[in-house]
Amino acid sequence: MRRELTERVRTLGRSFAVKLIVLLVIFVSVPLILYGQFEAADDAKVRLLQQAVAQEGRLIARAIQPQMEAFDPRTPDRLTEAVARIAGEQTNVKLLLRPTGRGVNEFFYIASNPAVSAEYLESERQNLIRTGVFEVLSDSCAGEYQLGLRFTNPAGAEEVLTSITPMNLRTGCWVIVTSHGSANFVGSSIGRPYWQSPEVRIAAAVYGLLVIIALSFFFDVWRSLSRFQRLAKDIRMRGATQTSFQRLNRIPELAGIAREFDHLVRALSGSARVIRQVAEENAHALKAPLAVISQSIEPLRRAIAPDDQRRQRALQLIERSVARLDSLVSASRRLGEATAESIDPPLARINLSKLTAGMVEGYGEVATARGVRFRSEIHPALHVRASEDLLEVAIENVFDNAVGFSPSDSEVKVGLKRDGEDAVLTVEDKGPGVPTEHLDRIFDRYFSLRAATEGEIDVEDRAGHDNFGIGLWIVRRNIEAMGGSVSARNRPQGGFLVSARLPLTS
Repeated sequence: MRRELTERVRTLGRSFAVKLIVLLVIFVSVPLILYGQFEAADDAKVRLLQQAVAQEGRLIARAIQPQMEAFDPRTPDRLTEAVARIAGEQTNVKLLLRPTGRGVNEFFYIASNPAVSAEYLESERQNLIRTGVFEVLSDSCAGEYQLGLRFTNPAGAEEVLTSITPMNLRTGCWVIVTSHGSANFVGSSIGRPYWQSPEVRIAAAVYGLLVIIALSFFFDVWRSLSRFQRLAKDIRMRGATQTSFQRLNRIPELAGIAREFDHLVRALSGSARVIRQVAEENAHALKAPLAVISQSIEPLRRAIAPDDQRRQRALQLIERSVARLDSLVSASRRLGEATAESIDPPLARINLSKLTAGMVEGYGEVATARGVRFRSEIHPALHVRASEDLLEVAIENVFDNAVGFSPSDSEVKVGLKRDGEDAVLTVEDKGPGVPTEHLDRIFDRYFSLRAATEGEIDVEDRAGHDNFGIGLWIVRRNIEAMGGSVSARNRPQGGFLVSARLPLTS
């Protein structure tokens, strides 16, 4: 259990999808963490900046306090001149007065720098009233307020209201309002959310570009591998096609891999042709001398006296050995063809239901001759993409295995049904089954449970049935070559069951 868990963890660690998910988590978490840190630093910078401009407002208020105490409504120009002398070129100063006994918003512009028209001042006063800055002043008109409020002045330019300095004098509540053009605060987020600052937007654009490039790289590789997978499946299911891995590739770095895949497909196709040719040539080369030996046995039989038991026995051994050699040659050819077809199977759309029903009917005569009955339950119209030759050989070998181990006057059940996206073919017999210790070996090459010795071979039976332990091995090779799987188990009520699963096609 621990080993399986460790292996699963290692598999997840090597998974492309898991690494992509981790990368996405990093892409999301890193900017959130950095944004919090940078925002805190910007808040500290904004506070220092606000303290500096607030100090400027206090100095201006103290400098013009004597003129405000001696203010005469008949000579307001003196106060205007004083404000102009004190304020800098980049600082906008507005001097407002709320006479004693007036309401919160009943402030009047007395002076400003730079000088503007009366209509401009009235429009700006209304803008400030709407922003609510006057409401922050207490009834006592005391205290000092650091602000960072951005607003648009009547001229259409953006300003930052930086401080309000109230002073309670005998003439009423005086308020010195300082503001600066937003151009004076380039690089600062004063008066607006930090995410709206230029550096954050530039960083977000660069980071977004980085994320797009990284994710596009991952998805490009993923798409190329998916295209490779689909092409490999098409080659496995339909044989070599006109499409190549190089043609599907979109990433230059994968060009070498795609080229080698194409070479591999061509090499496998060529190997399959060579294997078929060699199997046919070897079978032809061996069949000829075996036929000569078989034909030469008959004259020898006539030349040997019937009572010469020793020579008769030798002649029988020769006949049996020739029959065995003939079976071995046939088996060798079948192995070669099975190997070639597993490498490059010629696949087409096959009606598995019709094929299985026809084979049950055709093999039923052979089974009846051995005292075995066939019973079938076949779901209609199940189609698979497969090789008809490979399927026939696989099904015939399973039938032969079931009939060979079935006792006389018994039944072999053949079933074909749909299970999800697969067609499942099952063959059940009532034979002795397979010992548990051998279950994992029955599909191995040359493994057989038929206990026949050389001296017990029935020549006529052997000629038709090759018990060299390759029947179920060929079944597995053929089924897996067509994208399926095969398994076997002992039936609880006795007997043996072989199950072959193939993917359905529309």
